Formats: sequence, C-alpha cells, structure tokens
Amino acid sequence: MILDKDSRRKFKRKVMLLFAPRLVWLFLWILYLSCKNKFYIHDDIKKSNAILTFWHGEFLMLPFLYRKMRDTPKIFVISSEHFDGKLIAKLYGYFGFKTIRGSSTRGGRRVLIQAFNKLKDGYDIAITPDGPKGPYHSIADGVVAMSQKTNIAIVPVRTMPDRFYELKTWDKFRIPKLFSSIIYISMPSFNIPRDLSIEDAKKLVYEQMTKDPNVIFKYEDFKDIV
Repeated sequence: MILDKDSRRKFKRKVMLLFAPRLVWLFLWILYLSCKNKFYIHDDIKKSNAILTFWHGEFLMLPFLYRKMRDTPKIFVISSEHFDGKLIAKLYGYFGFKTIRGSSTRGGRRVLIQAFNKLKDGYDIAITPDGPKGPYHSIADGVVAMSQKTNIAIVPVRTMPDRFYELKTWDKFRIPKLFSSIIYISMPSFNIPRDLSIEDAKKLVYEQMTKDPNVIFKYEDFKDIV
C-alpha cells in the first residue's frame, strides 16, 4: 500500500515522537556529564514557588538547572501546541516535568487560566517570554499577566556555555559543545506591581532578564554549587 503525502507525514511524526525525545534525553545527559557545570542559584527560590522565565534559545540545558533548584520537580512548562511543542513536552516528561500546551497568543486565555491555577496550587511555571515564535528576546504579555494576577514572583533563569553551536533560527538556539563549560544562573526574584502598565511591566521583565551576570555573581546570597 502506497501512503499519500499526508499519511507519510503523520507516520514520520509518530516515529519521531516515539524515538526522538528519548534519544535527545540521552544525548543531553552525555553532554551534561562531559561538560564542566557551575551553578549560581539565588536563595530567593527557596521562599516559595515562582514563575521561571528563560529565553527560547536557551531552553536545552535548563532541566539540569531546575534539578539543582528543587529537590523534587514540581513544575509545569508552557510549550506550544505545534508538533515541536509535543516533542518538547515528552522530552521534559523524562525529567519529571509536566506541561501546559499552548502559548500567550494561541489559546492564550486557556493557558493563562491553567497557569494561574497551578501557581495557586504551589507549582512553579516555566515560560519563554519570547516564545514560541519571537521576536528574539521580546517580552509577551503572558508572563506579565501571570505575575500581576497571582502576585507570584518571577525568577529569570539562564544557561551560558562558553563554546556552542548557534543555529540560524529566529531564537539563535544554542547547543553547547561537548566538554565545554556551562554556567547556570537562577537570578534574584522580583514582583510586578499590579498598577504598573503593561509596557512598563514588560520593560521591567526585560531589564531583569538581561542583567549582567558578572554583577549578579557578586551578591553574597548566591550559592555556588560545582
């Protein structure tokens, strides 16, 4: 039987969904174990659950940072409803993460309501302010709404390899090279006042996410874990 184009596409996706996430999970562990990993985790994360913000191009190694931040995963990651979002959801599942499918632009209201409920139940929520399609390092409305409506603090998280491959994609996606050095950062938390305008709030989020790590490292309440 000869499959038509649509059937072949569906079959390929089923095969990818079956094998790709596990293979990527295995590759990430090999990559992680080959690298020199240093973690800078601010004590704020111990106070309560948080909204974790990260750039779309840096999400690859973030599960290893979260494993240092929490003894037990209690997190929902917002991933897109596209097929790549399904792959990411299954990959994160191997790390013990749960996902909310959707984005701030597609099915945004439903996603925000689910996120509000999970935050109230004590879960962390992880979101890319510039995802799922950019523009690069932009701030969408969703993260602002989450913080203002729930009064839950935002914690920017970063992964910074010294040697990496940078893909020619809108998010400048980075893949660390084997045997490189990677710095993982969990920054100080901050809240968005409810009376702050949406534009000023987005500016605040951007400023906090782009702070100079060399300045942040000087804070005495960071814990350096090798």
